[in-house]
Amino acid sequence: MNRNPYFDYIDERLHVLARRIETRGKLNMLDLHLHSENFYMHFFNLLYGYQLENLNSKMQNVEAIDLIDHTNKVIIQVSATCTKQKIESALTKQILNNYKNYAFKFISISKDASNIRKNTFKNPFSLTFMPSSDVFDITSLLNDILSKKAEVIKVIYKFIKDELGGEVDVVRLDSNLASVINTLSKEKWDETNEGESINSFEIERKITHNELKDSKEIIDEYCVFYKKVDEKYSEFDTLGVNKSSSVLRSIRKEYRNLKNSGTPDFVFQSVVEKVKEKILESPNFERIPIDELELCVDILVVDAFIRCKIFENPQNYNYATS
Repeated sequence: MNRNPYFDYIDERLHVLARRIETRGKLNMLDLHLHSENFYMHFFNLLYGYQLENLNSKMQNVEAIDLIDHTNKVIIQVSATCTKQKIESALTKQILNNYKNYAFKFISISKDASNIRKNTFKNPFSLTFMPSSDVFDITSLLNDILSKKAEVIKVIYKFIKDELGGEVDVVRLDSNLASVINTLSKEKWDETNEGESINSFEIERKITHNELKDSKEIIDEYCVFYKKVDEKYSEFDTLGVNKSSSVLRSIRKEYRNLKNSGTPDFVFQSVVEKVKEKILESPNFERIPIDELELCVDILVVDAFIRCKIFENPQNYNYATS
């Protein structure tokens, strides 16, 4: 069974955050820890349906409590230190006497907690606390994520991508584009080869003509890769394998199916999503990190836009053959 590529990205980003916490000096540690509290607040709200808020944003340096959900009666401590002493110290803080009906949970943001979960703890205020399930680390979180449906994992992926980002390795772009192109080119289509030549044109005029507003940014950003894609197509076509027309036909077919489905920007983004889904569902897909896959798909769709394969050309539009 293939692992969900969105899950692989989540796995990698959570471990990157843990490594940052491990290696960051004391000067930056407080800022990073505060960021981690806010990150895990939103993360747990999304993953477990909590309504957590950051108590430290209202009351500075509250002992034992970083995050609190009054609706579900949950309090959470977030820490880069994961020891029995740390957790027990939190459980014995006098402030917890005000939250006797609450459940206590502990998030280890950088350390493995598998051995800690085997311990027993003093719990003088009788909060609900089961170490086996209430002490979280990256591994336990990933197991919980993996048990979710694919659409839920995708939502979590988008949140983590927005929060933690991740730079794309441009050096690997050529091989990744080759993998995407190879996958699309193996799709079977009934349409005959239209024989359209590869063209360049005044991109801004076409954007304006098609009333693309939100999509303008992505087109402007990725049109610079036009020559790189053209070189890749040429390499394949020189070998006698006409993959370029197959890739462009597949993108064009998605556009034709979607062209009347909504606003121009909605159509553009829908084409991107459909092409990405086609790649992910293909048994020929040579797996790459999901953020790099998305970059490659964006570049390919923008390239198809440049080559007049999708969207309408302005009337009396002049463009030079590349």
